[in-house]
Amino acid sequence: MNVHEVETLTHLTDTGIEAANKIVLEEPAIKELEASKLSITRTLSPREVPEVNSNEVWDMKTCTDHMVMATWTSSAGWHAPSIQAYGPLTMSPIASCLHYATQCFEGLKVYRGYDGKLRLFRPDKNCARLLMSAQRVALPPFDPRELEKLIMAFLKVDGPKWLPKSRPGTFLYIRPALIGNGAEIGVTAPGEALLFIVAVAWPDLSSSSRPGTAPKAPGLKLLASKSDVRAWPGGFGYAKVGANYGPAFVAHMEGRKSGYDQILWLLGSDFQVTEAGASNFFVVWKTKEEGKLQLVTAPLDSKIILDGITRRSVVELARERLVEGSKYLTSGLEPLEVVERTYTMIELEEAWEEGRLVEAFVSGTAYFITPCSAINFRERELDIPMGDGSSGYYAALVKKWLNDIKYGNESHEWGVVIDEE
Repeated sequence: MNVHEVETLTHLTDTGIEAANKIVLEEPAIKELEASKLSITRTLSPREVPEVNSNEVWDMKTCTDHMVMATWTSSAGWHAPSIQAYGPLTMSPIASCLHYATQCFEGLKVYRGYDGKLRLFRPDKNCARLLMSAQRVALPPFDPRELEKLIMAFLKVDGPKWLPKSRPGTFLYIRPALIGNGAEIGVTAPGEALLFIVAVAWPDLSSSSRPGTAPKAPGLKLLASKSDVRAWPGGFGYAKVGANYGPAFVAHMEGRKSGYDQILWLLGSDFQVTEAGASNFFVVWKTKEEGKLQLVTAPLDSKIILDGITRRSVVELARERLVEGSKYLTSGLEPLEVVERTYTMIELEEAWEEGRLVEAFVSGTAYFITPCSAINFRERELDIPMGDGSSGYYAALVKKWLNDIKYGNESHEWGVVIDEE
């Protein structure tokens, strides 16, 4: 048995999750995923690019002309990846992913900057996280750097057409996914897998509305979960796997019937705050004892919540820029302390009752930075302060910083430029 050691991924991510920090694989020497072996076959039936913020975009079903495909087998390893025309997948009815949830995915966006350039935002983090998620559901490993190269190559092909320079400030949603697609009904790790990458026309969920509908009131309304639990200690809440999402849809649908946008997921008899919908959740409050201003979010060490790329970026920027004497603090905003800890809905409710709750917001790829306007907890409606009426001031400031990086208004290492053809 040959031992192949994959280089430590601390330059890609520092989540603390073992599978994405250092992986030692004891298996026969087989083919690795290699972007250098990529082949490109262009479509003969190109699609039309939808108008910005059209109903077609809001349907979130329109994919670009091409997709990336790479297959893996336990006997031969990774086969050469390809870029080919977008189209349906073919698999056996007894494919592992259809029965045992052996699948994981990522979500990131590609942006057309105001400087005319195409950019990804911290794609190395997404690629490292997909590796971690794959390890959690017994899917094959790969070098995250090779996956990042495949994403870049894919966007060199489809990016210029679907995000033309005439549309600065627009984006596409990128969905890499890895599934166990072998025909094997037995309860065992997949012997075959498929990696694919697609790009989808996507609306701005954080600030726009579907055409023909009344403008939505600013801020998300959250319904605190009563009995349903999204994740638990020893589970897989920290991994981006489909099994974290499907079971949550029932609670989401019930919440929307009652007029709420998302579920605020709580855990345990003490009502620990974890996530909001499929997003990370933040509160800004003043401490009870000293009146100290804090930005608080749930911790990663319990492996209950997803290590969101946007969450991580909010935490890092806040620690760097929301400090005393910072040139980034706009007029009237105080510096604050960033705290990652377990906290409860009881604490949040008490801060609201005592006038110490300053604002709340969610973060994620889909909703980006979106303020929260209300939380219903045990049939009690907590109206969350919204600063200027459309957003809390801290949420708005962090959102601006991130947008500046994504769209090229600020030169930053997190904004990775794609060389276009």
